[in-house]
Amino acid sequence: MSEIKHNSSGGSPDTGFELHKTVVLVGMMGAGKTAVGRALAARLGVPFLDSDAEIESAANMTIPEIFARDGEPFFRTKESQVIGRLLDEEKGILSTGGGAFLAEQNRTMITERGVSVWLRADLDVLWNRVKHKDTRPLLRTADPYATLRALYEDRVPVYAQADLIAESDGETSIENMVNRVLDALATRPDVLERK
Repeated sequence: MSEIKHNSSGGSPDTGFELHKTVVLVGMMGAGKTAVGRALAARLGVPFLDSDAEIESAANMTIPEIFARDGEPFFRTKESQVIGRLLDEEKGILSTGGGAFLAEQNRTMITERGVSVWLRADLDVLWNRVKHKDTRPLLRTADPYATLRALYEDRVPVYAQADLIAESDGETSIENMVNRVLDALATRPDVLERK
């Protein structure tokens, strides 16, 4: 059973909404999936789920340790299993790792059982958010910026397949990012409905 996290940051939830499907936040590392996801879950009064945290909890290892010991293909297999399980549990807000949406089976599973929202941020915004962190195994290279740029260029066309998009410009507060995601979700009453 997953460790479902309920958040109470930022006051009481807006109970004027009913969530019908899990909202899956996708995008590059540094796009704000965890921070925005937690705040969105708190606003809606629903569970916040994080696929990376679930994987770390199950393995009793960090993501970088899993990559080092078992490799990326093993990690991606476990990631798909965890995302599937979380989509089948209680509806909520699910933050995924940056590479999760790249797998076609994950995209299909997310679209069939939930809705994907791409937090779209440009390369400079992402670099400013991740350059001082050593928790990103894919950026443990001789030239992390070049690596991030290559990942960005490869992944953006895939993220563009997301069901919805919310712009993450690096200047907008988390609460206003939540508003942007809610605005995008307002176009999908099958996912989120105002009571």
